[in-house]
Amino acid sequence: MNNKTITSRLPISGFILCLVLAVFLNSCKTSKVVNGSTMANPSLVLKDIIKTHEVASPNFKTLAARVQVNYKDEKKSQSITVSLRMEKDKTIWIKASVLGITLAKINITTDKVSYYEKLSGSYFDGDYQLLSEWLGTELDFNKVQNILLGQSIFQLDKSRYSSTVFQNKYKIEPKQQPENFIHSILLNPNNFKVALESLSQPSDNRLLSVNYGEYQKIEGDDYPSEVLILTSENDKKTSIELKFKKIDHNA
Repeated sequence: MNNKTITSRLPISGFILCLVLAVFLNSCKTSKVVNGSTMANPSLVLKDIIKTHEVASPNFKTLAARVQVNYKDEKKSQSITVSLRMEKDKTIWIKASVLGITLAKINITTDKVSYYEKLSGSYFDGDYQLLSEWLGTELDFNKVQNILLGQSIFQLDKSRYSSTVFQNKYKIEPKQQPENFIHSILLNPNNFKVALESLSQPSDNRLLSVNYGEYQKIEGDDYPSEVLILTSENDKKTSIELKFKKIDHNA
């Protein structure tokens, strides 16, 4: 019997055992979902924090809500209640109306933004430049959707980020901030949803912060009740406050 014959033979039971062990060892390396608590756990590893945050994203096909929007900048201040509808990962519709009369419409899809204001007759149909200018940072569909759902604007990666406990929240930030860009995020320990996310570009004197109030539980998922978006660029400051009055899940 030659060496080739000996080394190529492996009992079926041994092969199965090796396969089971390989699967088991690989599963031990994967991240896990952890339960929320009132106090942040300093020993909780980053990959588990990220995994639990990702799982905390609401699971729905469609969503309808009434949202009070309070807008303020140096020139004007206004408040209006809008209708918000979402088809997850596909489309976001926003309609502002008074006494049954439509004042403005915004339609956001994965590849474009459409905006129409009836009173002034202004119209926009193009890429995400308009929304990016409003908020002072580059946006796409996923980032807009995540802001509305209380999820991180950027995809979190344990190889590029680190975590600490700060003011009883999980603070996540890049191990090395990109040039002229500072990003940080605070997650609540009870539901692993965003409490505060901030982006800044110091050399351009630009800042975006997204602050979340309490979350509301709907069919087992956590949705924001209030979102405060603050932007600044040089001396120009804008605040957009969203108050979700009613959310219908899969309406």
